[in-house]
This record gives sequence, structure tokens and C-alpha cells, in this order.
Amino acid sequence: MSPVPGLETTKIVTTNVEAGKFGLKDKLGYLLGDFGNDFFFILVSSFLMVYYTDIFGISAASVGILFLIARLWDAVADVTWGRFIDTRKPSKHGKFKPWIFRMSFPLVISGVLMFVYIPGMSDGFYLAYAFVTYILWGTLYSTVNIPYGSMASVITSDPVERTSLSTFRTMGATLAGLIISVAGPLILFVDNKADAGRFTLGAIIFGVLSISCYMACYKLSTERVVASETTVQKTNLSITLKAIMKNRPLISILSGSLIFMMGSMLMGAVNVYLYKDYFGNAAILSIVGLVQMAAMFIVFPLAKPLVSKFGKKEIAAVGMLLSAIVYILLYFLPNLTAIQFMAFATVGTFGYAFFSVVVWAFVTDVIDYHEYLTGLREDGTVYSVYSFARKVGQAIAGGLGGFALTSVGYDASLKVQTQSALNGIHTIATLVPGIVFLVVFIILAFLYPLSKKRTTQLTKDLASKREIKV
Repeated sequence: MSPVPGLETTKIVTTNVEAGKFGLKDKLGYLLGDFGNDFFFILVSSFLMVYYTDIFGISAASVGILFLIARLWDAVADVTWGRFIDTRKPSKHGKFKPWIFRMSFPLVISGVLMFVYIPGMSDGFYLAYAFVTYILWGTLYSTVNIPYGSMASVITSDPVERTSLSTFRTMGATLAGLIISVAGPLILFVDNKADAGRFTLGAIIFGVLSISCYMACYKLSTERVVASETTVQKTNLSITLKAIMKNRPLISILSGSLIFMMGSMLMGAVNVYLYKDYFGNAAILSIVGLVQMAAMFIVFPLAKPLVSKFGKKEIAAVGMLLSAIVYILLYFLPNLTAIQFMAFATVGTFGYAFFSVVVWAFVTDVIDYHEYLTGLREDGTVYSVYSFARKVGQAIAGGLGGFALTSVGYDASLKVQTQSALNGIHTIATLVPGIVFLVVFIILAFLYPLSKKRTTQLTKDLASKREIKV
């Protein structure tokens, strides 16, 4: 009998569909998917605010409102699109891959349009243009990212292989982040100022790279886990929502991810102002990006053996605690040089990198737990609910970033910011993420229930419930 009242449990059929074994080709394909995603996602999260404030002349508070509205809309779009995909019949190429192919082109075009500056227009025009292009891009991002993220759970059902997929996905995002963090400031800024033409050029370059990666992801990735047709027909949104509310691992990881996104997005937005204004050197952002990405790369080979020995929950929680300590310490050290600050922050990056590397394996675990509760394989819906939480976190971070900069007195028209504004920027970049990381540690350590032992048992219990076709 199903643990969710009113649900008639159906069997899940796992079949090979002549796809061959999971291997390096799948890992590379999945890596390239997030490589493509994050060429624009990281460009937007790191530099769009400064583009809007310094080139479009939009106030930081108005940008905050835009980010808040857009991210909340994106959260709804994520769930709507995930639900839509789960109610469609898979094609011969799979359930998720075709949507990556179809929607990546309009996504990239909309991304380039965000960074097109038309000189001589009114303030109202720039504000309206920002709203339309940014919300359009966010909506189209959902149509690619939801099928991409959901696809991990159907590429393989093996927990260890899924950890590899999560690692390779994060590696793809990190590679994109490395390129944008290092090359971005060199391309986008001229004499420590944001340059409109350079932003457009950068968007075109990253757009071409992005679409190339999406096509490679489509070509190299293979979907292997297939739900029976009766499962799709019996899917009911009200039953799904009831199951989600009973899914404690999902609720915990939703909460942790939402709060983590708030911290990381806030840091990404404020770090530009921290180095540009507080330290007076925007060019050093390239070095910062390079060093912090190096810390991420150190984590990649460590993640799989540490997960095998201690578990995903365990290593992610310890890493978060380390990051919390580092950033809270940085708050009490306001007189560090840019290089000294960067060195400390890199240790913090090393800590939260463990969560970033394994978080997508957390998601596939909670998708499995949903199947365990309901008997239904609703990858797109569950992943979109998780993405919903991340978008809410981004919305809050985007809104808070703009409001926080305004509240501390940041003024884009000033060549040199006031001391109180500089102190406020330092606080936003240190104490706030420190507290955020501490809260995420508490959630992982004490609220998320799927320890290494329980995850292993879940895999066994779920396998016993499935009807396997080889």
C-alpha cells in the first residue's frame, strides 16, 4: 500500500533500451550541459547588477525589485515546465534531451539581448528593457535547465554513478565560472569601469560557447531509466504535492539549497563592488576567480572517495561549517589587503565546494525517495520543485543585494564611495554569507535524514519495489 493516501501505486520499469552502459561519455555530456548553462548564469549572477547600475543607470533598489520579481516568476515557471514535461510522452530520443535541443537556441538569443545597450534612450526605456529581457531570459532558462537537471536521475539509477554525474556537473559549472571569473573582468571592464560595448561582445562570445555545449550535451548523454506509460497516466498533481509534503529529505534539501543560494548569489553580486570599490581594483577579480576555482578543482577528486567512506550528508555538513567559520572571521578582519582577503575566502570556497559538488546527487536521492513514497517516477516535477526553492533563494538574494547596497549608501554616480558605504559592502560580503553557511550546516547535520547508511538502505528498498526488465 502506498504511504500517501489516495494513491494507487504503480510499478516502475527500468530498462536498458539498448543504450549501453553508463560511462565517461555520459559524464562528459552532462558536464557540458552545465558548462553551457553557467556561461550565462554566472555571467548574469556576477555582472548583470553592475551592468544595470553603471551602464543602464538603474538604481540598485530598482534592480533588486527586478531580480525579486523575475526570480519568483522563474520559480513558478520551473514547476509549470517540470509538470508539463512529466505529462508528455517521451520521444525516441528520451524524455528530457529533446527539450534541451529545442529550447537552447532561443535561450541563448535572449541572453545576448539582455546585454544590448541602445544609447540615448530614456531612463524609463532602460528600466522597461531590463524587465522584459531579463524575465524572458529567466523563463527560457527554465525550459532548458529543468529537463537538464531532471535528466541525471534517468541517465543511471546507481547512487555511486549519480555522485559522479553530480561531480561532473559541478565541474562543468566550475569551468564556466573559471572562464567568466578570469576572462569576464578583462573583457567587460575598461579602466575599472563597466563598458557597454564590451558587455555585448562578452555576451556574444559566451553565447556561442553556450550553444555549442548544449548541442554536445544532447549528443553525448543517454537516458536509461524509463517509466512505464501507466505511471504517466496515473500522475495527479494533488497526490504529488501530498507526497512532496511527506518527503522529509526533499523538504530539508529544499530549505538548505534555498538558503545556500541566498548566500552564494549575494556574494556573487556584491563581490564585484567589494573588489571594485572597497579594495579599489576590479581587475583583481580575475585572480580571485582563478584562485577560488582552483579550490573547487581540488574538491573534485576528493568528493567521490570521501562520499564512499563518509557519505554525502556528512562531508557537505563539515564543509559548510568550515565556510561559516571563515566568513565570520573575515567580518572581524576589515583591514586585510585584497590578497589577504582572497586567501581567506579561498578556504571558505573549499569548504562550501563540497556541498556544490554533491548537491545534485542529493536531488537524485530525494527523487528516489519520492518514488519510494508514491511508486511514481516524477523526475521533472520533483526536480522542478527543488529548482523552485533555488529560484526563490535567488529572488531573495537578488532583491536583498540591491536593497542592501542602497541601504548602505552605494551611489553609482560617485567616483569614490563613502566610508560608511564601503563598510556596509564589506559586511554584506562577509558576515551575511557566514551566517547563511552556518544555518545550512545546521540543516544538513541535524534535519536532513539521508545519512550514508539510510541512503544505501533506500537504494535496496527501492530496487525491491521495482519491476526490472533487462
